Amino acid sequence: MFFRRERTKVLSFEDHLSKARAAGFNVQSAGGGTRIERNGIACVAKPGEGDVPRVVERAGVVMGNEIGTLTDGGYQKFFRTPGGKSKPAQAHELEAVHNFQEDLRETLGLTTLYNESLGTVSNKYLYDRVKGRDQAPAHKPWQTTA
Repeated sequence: MFFRRERTKVLSFEDHLSKARAAGFNVQSAGGGTRIERNGIACVAKPGEGDVPRVVERAGVVMGNEIGTLTDGGYQKFFRTPGGKSKPAQAHELEAVHNFQEDLRETLGLTTLYNESLGTVSNKYLYDRVKGRDQAPAHKPWQTTA
C-alpha cells in the first residue's frame, strides 16, 4: 500500500558484532563479555536490554593482554590496568581512545552523550594524593572525645 510502513528490523547482539567486524574492529570472546579492539584500543561489551551492546569496560589502551583504564590523577592522566601496570597518557593515545569510542558508538548505533562527545572522559578520578586518608573515621571538631 501507499502508506504502509516498513517494519524496523531488530538486530541481535551477534548482528551488532558483525557490523563492528565489517567496520574494521576485531571482535573476540573474552572472559566477562566480548572484547572489541582496533589499533591498540579495546573495550568489553555485553548484551544489554533488547540485545543492544552495553559497554561494561570502557575503552582504553591495550597493555599486554589487559585494557588500561583512563585514570585522572588531578595533575595528569594515566592508563592503569587491573593487574597494576601504569603508564602516563599521551595526547595521541587520548585522541585514539576518543576516536575509537565515537566510531564504535556510530557503528553499533549507541547513544552518544554530549559530554562524552566533547573529548575523552576518564574512568576514575584520583585527585587526592594523601593515601589512606579516607580509611579511618575522621575526628570532627564538634564531637567531644570521651
